[in-house]
Amino acid sequence: MYAIVRAGGRQEKVAVGDLISLDRVQAKPGETVILPTVLIVDGDKVNTDAKGVTVTAEVIDHNRGPKIEILRYKNKTGYRRRQGHRSDLTDVQIISIGSEKIAAGDKATAKAKPVVAKKAAPVKAAPAAKKAAAPAAEAAPAAKKAAAPAKKAAPAKAVSSDSDAKATKAPASAAKKAAPAKKAPAAKKASTTSSSDAKAKKSPASAPKKTEK
Repeated sequence: MYAIVRAGGRQEKVAVGDLISLDRVQAKPGETVILPTVLIVDGDKVNTDAKGVTVTAEVIDHNRGPKIEILRYKNKTGYRRRQGHRSDLTDVQIISIGSEKIAAGDKATAKAKPVVAKKAAPVKAAPAAKKAAAPAAEAAPAAKKAAAPAKKAAPAKAVSSDSDAKATKAPASAAKKAAPAKKAPAAKKASTTSSSDAKAKKSPASAPKKTEK
């Protein structure tokens, strides 16, 4: 026995125990729905007026159909439109047609959906621990800076001794520079004046005598 039933905007051929997909039905999994009957075929008997015969289906699960891609294109205009669509469907199982009912062992159940385990969020360090570690990190450079001047104290003494040595040498050099006296030019001037006087005295004696005529 099979039946032709209305399922949304279309018709479906169903038998007891068949699984079909209908347009989304507002019913929870495990609930039953009655489908409107169009035709009943029982062996050689065809009943087109099946008002007294009901087709009952049980909701198994809700899902979505395959993705349909819609592309609209117009030549030489640059018009392109791409769209996707997935229909909302409901999976049902036919459990009875009139007096014929499904066996208890033939009932279908919803498939368990795989559960994707979420990744654990990284554990962040407590802010208090970071604040406690910060002063310790700052204390270490401070200790290094305090220790550094103690090592450099020895060169400071050497610099002071060098400055003292330079200070002691400075007066000696100043004395050396002040020692030479410029007396030579005065002696030269005296010698030049005396030589000029001697020449002036000798000049009358050396002058030629005028001869008398």
